[in-house]
Amino acid sequence: MADTTQTTAVVEQPHGAEHEVEPAALGLTPGMWVAASMLVFLLVLVWKKVPAALAGGLDKQIVAIRKHLDEAKTLRAEAEKLRAEYAARIANAEKDAAAMLAHARTEADAIVAKASADAQDVIVRRERMAQDKIAATERATIDELRAKAGAIATAAASQLIASNLGADADRALVDSTIAGLAH
Repeated sequence: MADTTQTTAVVEQPHGAEHEVEPAALGLTPGMWVAASMLVFLLVLVWKKVPAALAGGLDKQIVAIRKHLDEAKTLRAEAEKLRAEYAARIANAEKDAAAMLAHARTEADAIVAKASADAQDVIVRRERMAQDKIAATERATIDELRAKAGAIATAAASQLIASNLGADADRALVDSTIAGLAH
């Protein structure tokens, strides 16, 4: 089997020894070939107007960005205007609400005052009606008592007359009354 350790060869050159010469084609080294190919590539890009196209594309992007910025400024101005408008509306709504509340309180006070006055009027009318009713009841009761007293007096008088006067006494009474009338 082979040894698994790696072997590395190191070549040391003494100080001042010559370096190896790089390969060259048509007198150009690989670095020069890279530089020449880059120069040709850049010349082709300029000849095909690629930088102008890139600049044009960038200019278009710049114009589009400016357009977006202008639209954003316009939208911001509109938003500020709307915000101011809504702030004014809110302020007006608060003023209107305060005015409505004051008006409602005034109306409520007026309604309470009117209700109080109406209640006083109703109380006065009811007192008058009650007094009139009481007076009518008193008059009716007095008239009824007078009628009953008259009926009782009549009944008592008729009983007294019936018990105290007989037929003979009646004749004498009638005769004296007639004699009194003739005079």
